[in-house]
Amino acid sequence: MAGERYVDHKVLKAFAQSKVNVPAEEAKERRRQVNHLRERLEDYIAAHPDFDLVKLRASGSTAKHTAIRRRSGTGSDADVAAYLRTTDTDIDVSTMLAWLRDRCIEVYGATKDADDFKPSDHAVGITMRSSGLKIDVVPVLYTGEPEDRGYLVTADGTKVLTSVTLHLQFIQTRKDKAGDGYREVIRLLKAWIRESKEVDPELRCKSFLLELLVAHLWDVGWNGKPLQVDDYPAAIEQVLSYIVRTGLKTPIVFTDYYKAKAVSATADPIQVWDPVNPENNVARGYTEQDRQRLVNRARTTLDTIIMAAYAATKSEALDAWRELFGPTFPGE
Repeated sequence: MAGERYVDHKVLKAFAQSKVNVPAEEAKERRRQVNHLRERLEDYIAAHPDFDLVKLRASGSTAKHTAIRRRSGTGSDADVAAYLRTTDTDIDVSTMLAWLRDRCIEVYGATKDADDFKPSDHAVGITMRSSGLKIDVVPVLYTGEPEDRGYLVTADGTKVLTSVTLHLQFIQTRKDKAGDGYREVIRLLKAWIRESKEVDPELRCKSFLLELLVAHLWDVGWNGKPLQVDDYPAAIEQVLSYIVRTGLKTPIVFTDYYKAKAVSATADPIQVWDPVNPENNVARGYTEQDRQRLVNRARTTLDTIIMAAYAATKSEALDAWRELFGPTFPGE
């Protein structure tokens, strides 16, 4: 029999609030910066009718309220999708990003240095020196389809159908039924993966993949129980158990916006399909070694949680959970 449960829902909830979640003032500043960027770009568009930038939409984890606070100066704080209209069917990614960077520089004028605008493989990063915040502006090719459908362009030139609006609806529909704990479980899992990548830099697991694993378990449950979004240790254990037991070999398909039969056959080791695009496997490019590495990490973590449940002292239990979340746990 397990002894006293030293690390329970209350402990993880307090840790999330103090060390994982974006502080309220910082979140407010992120939204202000994003809105400021959007307004300035939209004003610029209004004054230049021939501009090829159609509209902007807040996107990514900040818009979904699944963002976690940054630990270092890397990464972005917010994402904005910039919908571009073009008649060119053969887009050169580097040219498109350079074009978008130039437009952002024009909008901000002399108020920022050119070095504050850095293109990456898929976005233009804008650094706000006064606050230290970074906004990634992601170009999306717009063809006039409804519900903000458009095409991301990957580094190799592949066009990937997406919809900021439908992705936000996808997570909001589940959060509305599950409550606030739904998104908190996602944030805690993101914190676990971030710490796991510190231990194993070769570990691959993108945030969107975690979001979809949580969505799947909310939809179908695990081991005869619904996802325990009001008991964070139990929910984390369910997600880890799912990863270990299935080995991530079972395809995951969502039918919110298309039928399951629309998904194409693939030999990818991990198959978790974008709920908006039946042709986009979110884990496309993950190798068999990547799958095994992620499953093994989940197995090690699951063993650690079980060990914590049987810990004889609170100190031992906290030490075990620090293997998941790092030395700042429990954040007291």
